[in-house]
Amino acid sequence: MVIVKEKPKAPLEPPPRELSPLRVVVLLAVLCAIGIGAWQLISKETPAASAKSNAVPVYAPYVDVTQTPTYPFQLPSSNPVSSVYLAFVVSDKEEPCTPSWGAYYTLEGAEQSLDLDARTAQLRGQGGTVMISYGGQANTELAVDCTDPARLQEAYLEPIQRYHAAAIDLDIEGANLADAAANARRATAIAAIQKRLAREGKPLKVWMTLPVSSAGLSPEGIAAVQAMLKKGVALAGVNAMTMDFGPGEGAAGDMVGTIERALVATQAQVQTLWRAAGLPSSASAAWGHVGVTPMLGVNDVTSQRFTTKDARELAAFVKARGIPRVSAWSLNRDSQCGGAFAKVGELSNTCSGVEQKPLEFTHIFSALRGTKTAHRAAAAAASAPQTHAAPRTDNPATSPYPIWRPAAAYPSGYKVVWQGQIYQAGWWNQGTPPGTAGADSPRGPWQPIGPVPPGSHARPPVSLVRGGSPQWSPTTVYQGGDKVTFEGLPYRARWYTQGNQPLPELPADPSAPWEPLFKYPGEPNATEPTAGAAAR
Repeated sequence: MVIVKEKPKAPLEPPPRELSPLRVVVLLAVLCAIGIGAWQLISKETPAASAKSNAVPVYAPYVDVTQTPTYPFQLPSSNPVSSVYLAFVVSDKEEPCTPSWGAYYTLEGAEQSLDLDARTAQLRGQGGTVMISYGGQANTELAVDCTDPARLQEAYLEPIQRYHAAAIDLDIEGANLADAAANARRATAIAAIQKRLAREGKPLKVWMTLPVSSAGLSPEGIAAVQAMLKKGVALAGVNAMTMDFGPGEGAAGDMVGTIERALVATQAQVQTLWRAAGLPSSASAAWGHVGVTPMLGVNDVTSQRFTTKDARELAAFVKARGIPRVSAWSLNRDSQCGGAFAKVGELSNTCSGVEQKPLEFTHIFSALRGTKTAHRAAAAAASAPQTHAAPRTDNPATSPYPIWRPAAAYPSGYKVVWQGQIYQAGWWNQGTPPGTAGADSPRGPWQPIGPVPPGSHARPPVSLVRGGSPQWSPTTVYQGGDKVTFEGLPYRARWYTQGNQPLPELPADPSAPWEPLFKYPGEPNATEPTAGAAAR
């Protein structure tokens, strides 16, 4: 027999409570958060990967300053964007606390041999921006060997002031990156400079360019960033050097995918570093402190190639994340090797080694919406003849090159001064005044280098012969090939002559009996220091 127990009656319950408006809002917020979390799990995206900063992407390529041939970054036809990073300022080999370009030229020497002051002034006059990069792969970064704090600070400051830079880039690699003492010295100097310039109303933007793998920054790279933040440097961000990846990272088969993985990893590290330094940084804000620099075409690891297709995909990634800075190594390499017959796979300092159109990488990245393009109208106005104002009178004593003469024949590469501007002959020409139409083109008769820098003076000529020769005499009969010295300069007779005084004007008139055996620094065939690539 089954005995069924009667279920006890439930006690009376109070009527349900009505939800207040506040509780409704809270409940909806909770449900919304749960929904967002579920969507992220379903889409398999992390908040960092889907975040985007409010920054406006800007493209500013590197220019290898000491690379031969000298790259005309001041010409809009050779550099369609307005901003460049000039590379690299390093320690002088003899004087560690003296800044030099690639250990080849002092700052003054770079003006004498490369016209760097004039060319940067020309770019700024067209509305462009000049930025300085310190360090690089091949030489000694200033803070490594310069241990005097005051001199180190001045060594960093001198290029900033000379070239009127509003931003700098600290490219720290290899043994330079592993030097903890140098990291501390560098951070102290840069912090002091940044504060000094801020007081003068000249804010300085500071980027760190560091090598990365597909997993992001190395421990040494993290330590270098920590040193800067610890000293109070207001870092604009970390520029990831997305090139030359290690074996097993997949770059040989998927270069752009490896670059994107490296950027995602770097963004997460940047967020952590900023927060650890007491700087609030959301996932979105962290993207605003990340930059990216690929090596155009064939990398040093030649199995890795960054193509124009990769550039388009990377540009889309940059837009999607709001990455504020895009650079490339280097503007010097943004052309196809071999001219009409492409040399694919070649590693060169002056071409990419992949199939491309001239400046194709630059044109792809220049479409990023924050990038300013070069002002061709301003460039044309700067190089056009002065028709409305009185022509400027050029002074031979303050002109670094010979003053242009209508009767002289100028070979390709010859530099002259005309109405306060420096020009270089694009091809042999005679009687064509500098500043004519098309002068901004590398194929024009005259290419503008830039304005004659303040304080310039006539440069002493360089003798092309060794040993002395007899002084020229108006009464002596000279045969072709005879050498003489006149007013300290050497000459050689072209043919029989007597009483014809040698003329110091360059280039020489080919119908004159005396051939000058000297050149001015910067002229074709003049003796100058030999420079190589600045080497990334």
